[in-house]
Amino acid sequence: MLEPEQDATASMHDLSSLLIPLLKGVIYRDADTALWGALLDLQARVRDYVTVLNLELVLDEAEGYAFLRSRPENGDDSPALPRLVARRPLSFPVSLLLALLRKKLAESDASGGETRLILVREQIVDMVRVFLPTGSNEAKLTDQIDTHINKIIELGFLRKLKPVAGKRDGQATAFEVQRILKAFVDAQWLADFDARLAGYQAQLGAAAGSADD
Repeated sequence: MLEPEQDATASMHDLSSLLIPLLKGVIYRDADTALWGALLDLQARVRDYVTVLNLELVLDEAEGYAFLRSRPENGDDSPALPRLVARRPLSFPVSLLLALLRKKLAESDASGGETRLILVREQIVDMVRVFLPTGSNEAKLTDQIDTHINKIIELGFLRKLKPVAGKRDGQATAFEVQRILKAFVDAQWLADFDARLAGYQAQLGAAAGSADD
């Protein structure tokens, strides 16, 4: 049996082993079940600790992910605290692709199919193509979308899988849409999705027109 001092040291080690990966990024249940179990056991202590850092723990047991984000501002006259988790401004095309992936995820959930949403590169290109002006350069379009896909992988919303059998080129690059995307693009945002897409399409058309001038 551990002495009180030893027990406190062991507990602090458990807390540290949770806080370090959380400060680095997202904890997924499927990636490390032991770490996930420890987080569920110690989540109250984690919440108390990160509050001091002006952060809050977002933990979704159903979807199996957890991460830290900055706490909402109070709206009073108190001085704003520095942000430990920086905001990342996204380019317009990346924002559009994230919105399309989120809608695809919602459609997949509504169909009652697989919990994992896996798309091949060709499907992602087709999703974006319909919002671009007719006659867009196909090779340039594909290169640009590859750049946006890589950015979304970097943000943690897509995971690249091993190539799978494709219909056109034999092997197609596949991606899994990470369910944590639901925490960043919420249901209320999706409710206004059609109106937002009209604005997106107009902006993309204007950007393409400027590039051709």
